[in-house]
Amino acid sequence: MAAGIVSYGAYIPIYRLSAAELAKIWGGRAKPTETAIPNIDEDSITMAVEAGIDCLSNIDRSSVDRLYFATTTAPYTEKQSASIVAAALDLREDIIAMDIADSLQGGTLALQAATDAVNAGSAKKVLVIASDYRVPPPDSPYESSWGGGAAAFLVGDSGIVAEIEGSQVISSEDLTFWRRRSDTHTQTWEDRFIRDEEILPRVKGAVTGLLKKYSWNIGDFTKVVLYSGNAGEHAAVAKGMKLDPKTQVQDAMFDKVGHTGCAFVPMMFVGALEEAKPGDRILTVNFGDGTDAYAFRVTDGMTKLGARRGIKRHLESKLMLSSYGKYLHYRNLMEWDVDRMHHMEGSLNILWREKKALIRGNGTRCRKCGHVQLPPQRVCMWCQAKDDFDYVRMSDKQGDLFTYSIDERGAGVIDLPNVLSVTNLDGGGRVYGQMTDKDVDKLEIGMRMELTFRKIHEEGGFVNYYWKARPVRC
Repeated sequence: MAAGIVSYGAYIPIYRLSAAELAKIWGGRAKPTETAIPNIDEDSITMAVEAGIDCLSNIDRSSVDRLYFATTTAPYTEKQSASIVAAALDLREDIIAMDIADSLQGGTLALQAATDAVNAGSAKKVLVIASDYRVPPPDSPYESSWGGGAAAFLVGDSGIVAEIEGSQVISSEDLTFWRRRSDTHTQTWEDRFIRDEEILPRVKGAVTGLLKKYSWNIGDFTKVVLYSGNAGEHAAVAKGMKLDPKTQVQDAMFDKVGHTGCAFVPMMFVGALEEAKPGDRILTVNFGDGTDAYAFRVTDGMTKLGARRGIKRHLESKLMLSSYGKYLHYRNLMEWDVDRMHHMEGSLNILWREKKALIRGNGTRCRKCGHVQLPPQRVCMWCQAKDDFDYVRMSDKQGDLFTYSIDERGAGVIDLPNVLSVTNLDGGGRVYGQMTDKDVDKLEIGMRMELTFRKIHEEGGFVNYYWKARPVRC
């Protein structure tokens, strides 16, 4: 069988910044919109891990042969991000992990590469993740329209929920958005030129080419996922293609999430898949120094996939940022008093020695008494057996909040109040550390908790990640 989508997943940060909050600072009329803002301990890698976990729910992670990771906002210029994502997902070490960087088209091109690999027989299952958050310039139109998020797809040749029926890929040199290594923010040309001379003709051209190539009509598609730069462009592109805006056009979520860079079209595609029925056809069209269009047909396998958090459930789970100042801190957009910054010394020696616990989220299960310990210990605290254990994944476990403390001042902590918590995980193991994505007014002993891969601190030019606890989102 030809390659297709086996599973999907998504992630949207819990925090939202409202246009009304921006209007308080910059003036003007506030639109009833909001954008998804990554927490201070989130980046494109942590969001990718979240989407990957959602996609791999109820799927054997050892079956994944490759990981393709697309982003324009990797934390490193020289260091692979895909290998960090693969380790945090506790995938096998004998896989190919590859970054596809610097293109808004990267997510869908990664999907094409995964399909080619499976069809060629060089891989059975390939995990594709697109994750992005481009920080917009302050007091710019993009500050109220760019958000963060991620989408993930597992591509394989069996258990397919959406088969690929056709594609049309075009490479071109476009003059729309760009960012040099020395640039703090993305640069762009004039909006009208981008819309009328780049996006509209190229997107329409890719769709026209696909329809002609396979003798289809636009009416053959139940949903169409369209690239655009903003809500106005999105409406113009849909109108130019003569789509029914009420039934055919997939919600671009500009008023709820914002444009999420190379994850924008993949996230919309997840939104279309979670509402799709067997037999539906979905058309996706992406843009960015080229254009690609893909036709998918939903199979009966969709009814057997099982629930995912996807787009819908993440949209329903949110917290509003309390102020624009909080947003500035989260994105580090000003010079701050050094005493306010979270300065810590990192140890690469410890990271290397404890990477199974720190990155893979592994604990140990004693072979003699069966008790689980997290973090891993050489000596079992119950039966004192030494070096007689197996590593077990703990990162996908939930648990109960055992106790917590709230520090309103939290010296050196930006995301106040600082909540330190102890969570007892199901099946054994205890997690102590900072709680993230919390609403302090709703904390209760015994509430359900889960683990999430986050940044701990960034020192000495190196980003340190670990698993934090948070209240179960949705």
